[in-house]
Amino acid sequence: MSDSMIRQEHEPPKGKLANLRTLWSFVRPYKLQLFLASVFLLIAAGTVLIIPTALGDIVDKGFSNDNAQKVNDYFGVFIGIVAVMATATAFRFYFVTWLGERVVADIRKAVYERLITLSPEFFEENRPGEIVSRLTADTTLVQTIVGSSVSVWVRNFLIAVVGTIWLFVMSPKLMGQIMIGMPIGLVAIVLVGRRVRNLSRRSQDKVADVGARANESLAALNIVQAFTQEKNEAGRFSRFVDDAFAVARSRIRVRAALTFGMIFLIFGAIASVLYQGAQDVMTGTMSGGQMLDFIMRAVFVAGAFGALSEVYSELQRAAGAAGRLAELLSAESKIKAPAQPIALPAKVDGDIHFDNVTFHYPTKPDTATLEHFNLHVKAGETVALVGPSGAGKSTVLQLLLRFYDPQAGAVKIDGVDIAKTDPKAFREHLSFVPQETIIFADTIAENVRYGRTDASDDDVRKAVEAAAATEFVERAPEGFDTFLGERGTRLSGGQRQRIAIARAILRNAPILLLDEATSALDAESELKVQEALEHLMEGRTTLVIAHRLATVKKVDRIIVLDEGKIVAEGTHDELVAQDGLYKRLADLQFGSTA
Repeated sequence: MSDSMIRQEHEPPKGKLANLRTLWSFVRPYKLQLFLASVFLLIAAGTVLIIPTALGDIVDKGFSNDNAQKVNDYFGVFIGIVAVMATATAFRFYFVTWLGERVVADIRKAVYERLITLSPEFFEENRPGEIVSRLTADTTLVQTIVGSSVSVWVRNFLIAVVGTIWLFVMSPKLMGQIMIGMPIGLVAIVLVGRRVRNLSRRSQDKVADVGARANESLAALNIVQAFTQEKNEAGRFSRFVDDAFAVARSRIRVRAALTFGMIFLIFGAIASVLYQGAQDVMTGTMSGGQMLDFIMRAVFVAGAFGALSEVYSELQRAAGAAGRLAELLSAESKIKAPAQPIALPAKVDGDIHFDNVTFHYPTKPDTATLEHFNLHVKAGETVALVGPSGAGKSTVLQLLLRFYDPQAGAVKIDGVDIAKTDPKAFREHLSFVPQETIIFADTIAENVRYGRTDASDDDVRKAVEAAAATEFVERAPEGFDTFLGERGTRLSGGQRQRIAIARAILRNAPILLLDEATSALDAESELKVQEALEHLMEGRTTLVIAHRLATVKKVDRIIVLDEGKIVAEGTHDELVAQDGLYKRLADLQFGSTA
């Protein structure tokens, strides 16, 4: 199925409960389970409606000794009906619950597969914490609906409709009294349901805010504790929780009022019918068994209508959750392959050309991070980007990785505009060490192997040796199989950086991108890693971002950036000889004798 078809299929429907149609594309592959669940649901609902008749017949046959055998036979039939109802209900529960769990698992996979392809721009406009809440809380709510509430709603709907018709056939006069309150109840369900839907949407949004806030503060726990902001953060989180509770309380009040109204109307009508039925029994126009049959069935029907109002509210909540999930499933990445992507040469040399590039970050549309930027890096050349913070150095690498597309100009590799290629295809030719080291909650070996998943253990070991990381890896409790914890919390900053460098070494790509790759290393480790990187750079096109100028003295060329423009370029000695920005930066780091 193509991406466009998937987006159309999961595009958020317009309407109230229409959002639930989003779920059908996930239910549809399991038609057999759905069919079996439906069959057992029909059997269970049918037996519920038959039970009052069976009991009514038992009462009408009397409990005298003369009718003992008939009573026994009817009780046997009654037990058989109950057994069928219990069996059908159990199988309905199994298939419906299985379907709910399977559908939610598929939704979670589909949402994650969509999220993992979206460009960084999407996550600038949507908080990751809120998205995680959608992936967990909203899918859990959908699971409750698919795996329970929908079948309950259908079962009660069948009981309500069929039971109502049956009651009309039994006694139009008595049923007429019950029908007086039904229009009022139906109108209440529709009107109050709208209010519940809006409050449910707000409630889920508030819950997402709670999750996002907790995720943000816990991810920065060391900063929170270092600045003794525990109390303030707890207060902020408490306010988010209280806001979510306030909206939930409003929703609960509305639902409680609806429940009260429905129960009062329905059972009030039953009380009236019970009184009239008693009169009919006393006058002989209705037998006691028929009266019991009618009242029990009326109670079942009333209960079904009451349950419909409850489940309708749940369906409203599910509609909101399904709508939010549909928004994620239909989200499109700004960075994607064109309809007919151009392939890079079979052997990539690594010639890089920024051709008159102008770029604005989506969150800063009025400020150009790079403006009319031109840079040519020859194949095999090592070029360093230096300059003050905010000069655009990291942006150069992000555009080269095509995390963003420029508003004007083009970024080319070996003469091919990367915007006209498949991002997955051309990124295979790049190795990247980011400034903020990313370590996954996995073993040392698997974190290094992330650079090339088919690498052998020997390849991983050699990459670790080249990154000067062998010493601390061998000291780890389980060596290469040591689990590193969330975000690599069991490693120091320098150790995490060396694992990231080993990952890039293992990648063995023709283009190497280093964004402050040695910033977290001590002097001795930096010297070792620098030697390893110099060996790695041989025969590769390398772009290095560095604030410590000592690490870029030996590069082929240094590009000095300021406010998104190239203000100078040359070797270290050439730039120091000039009285410019680089000279001032060098004097600050090395002294005036640089």
